[in-house]
Amino acid sequence: MPISSSSDSDVPVTINSEKALVVLSGGQDSTTCLFWAIREFGVDNVSALSFDYGQRHRIELDSAAKVAAFARVSHRCLPIDTFAALGGDALTDPAIEVAGDLDEPSALPNTFVPGRNLIFLTFAAAWAWPRKLDNLVTGVSQTDYSGYPDCRASTLQSLQETLRLGMESQIKIHAPLMHLSKKETVLLARQLGAIEAMAFTHTCYNGERPPCGECPACRLRAKGFAEAGIADPLVT
Repeated sequence: MPISSSSDSDVPVTINSEKALVVLSGGQDSTTCLFWAIREFGVDNVSALSFDYGQRHRIELDSAAKVAAFARVSHRCLPIDTFAALGGDALTDPAIEVAGDLDEPSALPNTFVPGRNLIFLTFAAAWAWPRKLDNLVTGVSQTDYSGYPDCRASTLQSLQETLRLGMESQIKIHAPLMHLSKKETVLLARQLGAIEAMAFTHTCYNGERPPCGECPACRLRAKGFAEAGIADPLVT
């Protein structure tokens, strides 16, 4: 059962009678997906869920709350402290510096948090189940991503089937940005009217505001806005 992405159809199907839950990190991509969900399902049918997992860039949780308020959707933040207890990555262990480049091209960056998206979407599906929310929306992408295996379409497709079997539900995972470059994501954000909301977002892995401009997340975001020819409200 394929997951939904913006490349599935030139004219996305609007299903306003259904409800959607957006996994909202407070970053550029999830904010774009929030506005995508509002277009597809209607603002009254959309809610957002964030996760406090002990991340270095905890400022993103404040950003998520501000973005949700700006978009006028309900928002909840759930605590998950297990990732910090597991450690071993730069996003949850303050003793590990965020690496600017990979030592080996085939290696995963040290910002990879093993199982993060799998856990997020599983918790989101569990949150959605008693609330009869049939659609999960996530901002992962396998095009301009950092090599994370849990951002791939094949991973989400498998997880969707597992969630359906394990919860006896018809949950559907939507990944509108799955096959888009960062430039295309910025252009989609403009089409959705989400550019103004980008002023509230946070992307920097080092948790700095203004953003550090040097970490992989900052560089990728800057590249996308530059190639799209659109000023980033976060830094202008």
